[in-house]
Amino acid sequence: MKVRRTGGKPVIGIVGGVGAGKSTAAGEFVALGCRLVDADKIGHELLGEPDVQAEIRRRWGDEAFAPDGQVSRRALAEVVFNSPAELEALNAILHPRIRRRTAQAIAEAQGDASVAGVALDAAVMFEAGWDDLCTHRVFVAAPAVERQRRVAESRRWSVEAWRAREKSQISLDIKAGRCEYTLDNRFSASFLHEQVRLLFHRIRQED
Repeated sequence: MKVRRTGGKPVIGIVGGVGAGKSTAAGEFVALGCRLVDADKIGHELLGEPDVQAEIRRRWGDEAFAPDGQVSRRALAEVVFNSPAELEALNAILHPRIRRRTAQAIAEAQGDASVAGVALDAAVMFEAGWDDLCTHRVFVAAPAVERQRRVAESRRWSVEAWRAREKSQISLDIKAGRCEYTLDNRFSASFLHEQVRLLFHRIRQED
């Protein structure tokens, strides 16, 4: 259900399958004057903070760290994306912190007169319960074969790694059903651009 804003700017939460093109869609909203809030990036930044590193070390030991003393995202991913219990433990460390920073970033954008709206790029928005921070929710759709091809090319992920991440999230049908809008990202960048342009115009007109 869409949250009605009272005098604020639209906060557009963007979800989809792994490799669907959520970040690309978010970038199109940014080109239209929105401020990007990237929950994934916030999570990566948190991995560099001493209190977070201390909790990770207590749970997973030195194996979760690279030789330079920083968290090894690859090593951590190999553990958590193959065990629901371990993923839940990592989420318990990161998600509350990500939510606080996300809410702060949204508030800052709302106070900036130059910002037309907020694009929240958050793969696990529904799983983490961050959707209540949004006024609108958008599902980015793309066929599985295309999504797997994209992550293989851009991130060098194997099919197994892609499937593990997909399995760690709620189903695409549930995600799509909880969004008010859908963007079709099967085709060209220009096709996606035009959909985002029309959608953002519609959102601004509705509110």
